[in-house]
Amino acid sequence: QVQLVESGGGLVQPGGSLRLSCAASRSIFSIIAMGWYRQAPGKERELVASITTGSSTNYADSVKGRFTISRDNAKNTVYLQMNSLKPEDTAVYYCHAQDVFARDYWGQGTRVTVSS
Repeated sequence: QVQLVESGGGLVQPGGSLRLSCAASRSIFSIIAMGWYRQAPGKERELVASITTGSSTNYADSVKGRFTISRDNAKNTVYLQMNSLKPEDTAVYYCHAQDVFARDYWGQGTRVTVSS
């Protein structure tokens, strides 16, 4: 079992930056992929970015060039650096992990609000 704890959300003005962190409760070496999803009010949850064990990354078109996902295996942590934030980035952001047995794990979510 893996527990994921997110942090780093908050209120930021358009054009600003935030960095989200997701700490796993144990080694993430058994996890084959981690990622960030988000869910805005009235919308379905969508993939924002993901990173594999081999550090291959994937991004939603809407965040390419603005967001960067990275992982620190020594700290069992995944990060999402968000730059040039827009009001449409406002959502609850969830950390996700999938292990070698194809089991999915979710964090509790952290709210990001982009507003002037």
